[in-house]
Amino acid sequence: TVPAGLAPASPLDLSGYVALRSHATARDGTRVPLSIVMKKGLPRNGRNPTLVSAYGAYQISSNPYFSPRVLALLERGGIFATAHVRGGGEYGKRWWKGGQKLTKPNTWRDLIDCCAHLVRERWASARTITIQGGSAGGIAVGRALTERPDLFAGVISNVGISNALRAEFSQNGPPNIDEFGTVKDADGFAGLLAMDALAHVKDGARYPAVLLTVGMTDPRVEAWHGGKVAARLQAATRSGRPVLLRVDFDAGHGLGSTRRQIDAERADEFAFVLWCAGRRNVA
Repeated sequence: TVPAGLAPASPLDLSGYVALRSHATARDGTRVPLSIVMKKGLPRNGRNPTLVSAYGAYQISSNPYFSPRVLALLERGGIFATAHVRGGGEYGKRWWKGGQKLTKPNTWRDLIDCCAHLVRERWASARTITIQGGSAGGIAVGRALTERPDLFAGVISNVGISNALRAEFSQNGPPNIDEFGTVKDADGFAGLLAMDALAHVKDGARYPAVLLTVGMTDPRVEAWHGGKVAARLQAATRSGRPVLLRVDFDAGHGLGSTRRQIDAERADEFAFVLWCAGRRNVA
């Protein structure tokens, strides 16, 4: 604990916001935690622009933390939620192994079931939910997109893995075999095929709006992941909703991005979330 008076008071007045914890029941009965932040008194009418973030890999826990950038969404009536899907480390090794290799489908299906829970609870609807995942979280959002395109208004994949079958042959591929598997054996190939969003895009499907971001100097998830799935979705979708590819020629995987680069990307993402939910011309 910090003794009173040692930590300076925050310049932000956060008394008008609330943080909640909820649980969604996955299709196999597993309780999946959801961390939710929003303005106090927000109506449960299914109309709130809602951004649901998920990762679910490497036994990394998506612990809630304060980000002042998110206030730009919240103060416009938005909801920000984190789905603590399997593949992460929230409940230890068991939770990690429950969303890895051949059990990886649990990761994106937990995300789907968390979003369905928000719809049932009337925090959001299929017309207002955007899902977001970055890097390995691109698997979660990419496969949620291709499995349940009707559940989302928008999808954001930040430097996300979209073509898992080919990732092994990239610069950063071999170190990730332990996490995702290898195409060189039958089980590994089956697991990678299941988690490959590009391989599951269907011609004529009605996909929601999609925003893919890539950094041209990214050594971890090369820009061709986003480029390939963007082109495939643009050719396949029949919804009339946009599929956008945001390219930063001076960025990599995000770790070395400047504050200005991060602010610009988040502004684009929050504008996208609001647009997908039908909030146009929001200053």
